[in-house]
Amino acid sequence: MLDPVIEFFTMIFNRIGRGIGWMIAGLLWPFVAFTKWYKRRGWMIKAPIGLLLLALAVGYGYFIYQTQRWAGFNPNYANEYNFQPRITLSGDGASDGDEKKCQPSAVVQVTSDLIDHTVNENKWISSMLLYKMGLFGVSWDHTPYLDDQASFQRGIHQATRRIGVELVDRLGRIRGTSQVDKSLQKARGKLQFDEYTWYFGLNPLGFQIPTPSYYREAQISLSKFNDRLGKCEALFDARADNLIQLLDRITSDIGSTSDILLKRSENFDSGWFDSRADDRFWFAYGQLYAYSGLLKAMRSDFADVVKNRGLGPLWTRMENQVNGALAIRPFIISNGAEDGWIMPTHLATIGFYVLRVRSNMVEVRDVLDR
Repeated sequence: MLDPVIEFFTMIFNRIGRGIGWMIAGLLWPFVAFTKWYKRRGWMIKAPIGLLLLALAVGYGYFIYQTQRWAGFNPNYANEYNFQPRITLSGDGASDGDEKKCQPSAVVQVTSDLIDHTVNENKWISSMLLYKMGLFGVSWDHTPYLDDQASFQRGIHQATRRIGVELVDRLGRIRGTSQVDKSLQKARGKLQFDEYTWYFGLNPLGFQIPTPSYYREAQISLSKFNDRLGKCEALFDARADNLIQLLDRITSDIGSTSDILLKRSENFDSGWFDSRADDRFWFAYGQLYAYSGLLKAMRSDFADVVKNRGLGPLWTRMENQVNGALAIRPFIISNGAEDGWIMPTHLATIGFYVLRVRSNMVEVRDVLDR
């Protein structure tokens, strides 16, 4: 009685198995055909092709290793800083008898450390040749593979680039009438450089300086500025209006990221199969990762403002919101439907924290502006 049913399901599974076999055979056919062709060639052809394949194998092995090696990754890295509250404006000096003492900027130090983390402690993935080549011509950003650290680094760089602009325009000078600091100006220019440049390019055609070299020069310029700041040879204007302006720029920055997350979450619901969800997630994560240290540094640099305006509890809550977002580290990024129950929606989750951080910043800014 059950024999026809058993035969039917047996037939179905056999056909599914044959279909999978044909699909695998189709994928492997070019490699099998190439292997047969290669075996019939002479050593004059085999040698250069073999060397090329060996170079590709070594290159991809190195590339995969670098994309999976997240050296120094620590979501709680901000807690390792032991910044002392700033009593005077950086570069303004504090009198101790006849001796004049100054403090370097915590914001500049964290910005420099973040650059060091992305280009020295780790390789800058976005400008590596095999990252630019993609997967058989398809950009790695459009695949679920090997692009997480690149997106994370670009998120960090988005924050450091924003800080670089604010250091030149407002923080590293007294209002708008003093001279622009040359070290900060150089750092800002280097941080604006393209994120994808390798040693050779097509537009313009020819050899080029790669992206990491520019960012390393920016780090050196920031370190020089901080050294001069500690010797009272530079300025850091830690006024309340500058803090308002800085918070405005950061809220605008992460507000743009929240919109990117929202659009991806609303328009796509492929769950674990959304190939762009991971780079959206890790870009936002990298941004918050950078701002977790920068917010602690800002609290030190603007210690007088935070104390005099009674911002301590609000600032602590803002930092806690960032730390809460950094605790979200799923093994596989899923962009499920917002009202779904099978696959989670990690983009909506981190987007919620991004908006919470932004709303806290707006609240701090409003208190400052009273």
